[in-house]
Amino acid sequence: LDSELFGRERGAASPDHDTKPGLFEVAETGSLFLDEIGDLGPHLQPKLLRVLEGKGFRRLGGTDEIRVDVRLIAATSKDLVNEVNAGRFREDLYYRLSVMPIYLPPLRARARGDVLDLVAHVLDEIHPNLPDAPNEIADDALERLLRYPWPGNIRELRNVLERAMIMARGAEKIESEHLPGEVRDASGAGVEHHVPHTLDEVERVHIERTLRAHD
Repeated sequence: LDSELFGRERGAASPDHDTKPGLFEVAETGSLFLDEIGDLGPHLQPKLLRVLEGKGFRRLGGTDEIRVDVRLIAATSKDLVNEVNAGRFREDLYYRLSVMPIYLPPLRARARGDVLDLVAHVLDEIHPNLPDAPNEIADDALERLLRYPWPGNIRELRNVLERAMIMARGAEKIESEHLPGEVRDASGAGVEHHVPHTLDEVERVHIERTLRAHD
């Protein structure tokens, strides 16, 4: 990962390896997306912090300072505040990354309409690869999807729908019998769908939805 991000000089990792630019160099004047930043190893965290603060780094095995202008976008499914408190993530790196945080609520906390839209989107996305599978869901199966808490969020939703489409090949609709057992048996008990928002957030969402509704 060190050489992937920051590159390496010829012979740094092996005598057979040539000079390789890292992703920070490749993304010059553009954007670099780092997924699951919470899993970044402790030996790489200070290197990343130095790039963000000084806009420069050295390739693996190199001595020359390389300057870059890159927009960094990072994502994580972990609570970084807890990771900082547990000593697994640097506090200074956390604050350096948190310039413009965007919180995406998990599926279990989303409104019913949001989940319906996501289900329809995923089905449309998968269907071209499974043309002999139905891309419609029976009402009972849909209710079971809406009751399920989705601990794996959108990845789990996609996997469940893809499996259901495979199991339902030749049928007109995806039925409850095509869903995994844990989804069929979901009662919805204990699932909390309310997420508290400030009045400003509620007003912003209402304005955005009104603008979209009226184009």
